[in-house]
Amino acid sequence: MSVVKSTLSDKDRKVVGTALQGALVDLVDLSLVAKQVHWNVVGPRFRSVHLQLDDVVTSARQHADTVAERASAIGVSPDGRAVTVSKTSGISEITDGWIKDGDVVRAMVNALGAVIGRMRERIVATADPDPVSQDILIGLTADLEKHHWMFQAEAH
Repeated sequence: MSVVKSTLSDKDRKVVGTALQGALVDLVDLSLVAKQVHWNVVGPRFRSVHLQLDDVVTSARQHADTVAERASAIGVSPDGRAVTVSKTSGISEITDGWIKDGDVVRAMVNALGAVIGRMRERIVATADPDPVSQDILIGLTADLEKHHWMFQAEAH
């Protein structure tokens, strides 16, 4: 049941809803992964990596809210529950405990790379059915690519 009636066709709403739901899950997980390593990073680059992780968390949370609200606007109920994120995220599991700064940087390069790859697929999928949602995905992907670049630069 949809409480909100979309101007999109049912077929288009399904395609776009799937893309937005996937984006939401990846963004929620990215924020959780970044916060987890933020709390556990150790090493000589602790401060710079620690602060950089906060930027990723803030960005992912803001984009997750935008994506969830767009889903709601087209009549798709967003699902950011932990169980849903755990089952459907495209990010590899992060180790527990203290993590050396270099390992954190590599983990974030990998996590961001995985999310960006999936976002680019969603950009393609939403091009025809809903350019408005596609625009949101394009903007957030650009932001994620900036974080990806910065972590890659940190690795060298």
